[in-house]
Amino acid sequence: MSENVSTTHPTPLLQDTFTVGSRTFSSRLLVGTGKYKDMTETGEAIAASAAEIVTVAIRRVNIGQNSDEPNLLDVISPDKYTILPNTAGCFDAETAIRTCKLARELLGGHNLVKLEVLGDEKTLYPNVMETLKAAKVLIDDGFEVMVYTSDDPIVAQELESMGCVAIMPLGSLIGSGLGLLNRHTLSLIIENAKVPVLVDAGVGTASDAALAMELGCDGVLMNSAIANAQNPVMMAHAMKHAMWAGRAAFLAGRMPMRKMLLPAHHKLGISFNKLKYK
Repeated sequence: MSENVSTTHPTPLLQDTFTVGSRTFSSRLLVGTGKYKDMTETGEAIAASAAEIVTVAIRRVNIGQNSDEPNLLDVISPDKYTILPNTAGCFDAETAIRTCKLARELLGGHNLVKLEVLGDEKTLYPNVMETLKAAKVLIDDGFEVMVYTSDDPIVAQELESMGCVAIMPLGSLIGSGLGLLNRHTLSLIIENAKVPVLVDAGVGTASDAALAMELGCDGVLMNSAIANAQNPVMMAHAMKHAMWAGRAAFLAGRMPMRKMLLPAHHKLGISFNKLKYK
């Protein structure tokens, strides 16, 4: 995790980069493209977020596979953003693998993907067994796999040892907006990981994003928290600043937590005899 931060720079965290696979980024906020009212709002919100990585659900969003429909890439240009294809809507390893291969074909050999294999349509909780199967096949096929998973530290270690380039545990259920429900297990994953850890799913508002960064996460991926806000563009601005604030707080190092107050100064008192009055 980089700590090359200049406090004199007007936006110091722009110098604080992180690397995923073979790519390096300045923004630690990753955003999705679903649930907006139209493509204009999508483009405005993503621009306001200052995100560099934009994730796209290949099974739901047209990026060239349907020539008679509007193409998202006309709004979110691959020349400006890193497009991160994801396998949202896949409930088994085979479907997820096919989806990633389709994305690679559509994007001219692009090999960075976000793998998610879901357990059921009600919770969208990750199916860990199918995720592990898909990850192995994709990694062997040359993909750089960022992987959505549970907040189980042992599963996270297994995915990392297989070769996943980023671990993405859920904060809470996808689209729930419940925030980070288990900070302790997230902290365990962060402490043990040698690849980036990004919270994926469950963020509801800016304070959730800030908290994830304060815990030491390398980034946060979100969609619903911005797209479902009453003012998505304003929320995107809020998320951008929350990410910066949380990251800066982590790098600065918070004060220790104490059960009792300590004196504000090590000297308990000053002798009045030493004071001079005019």
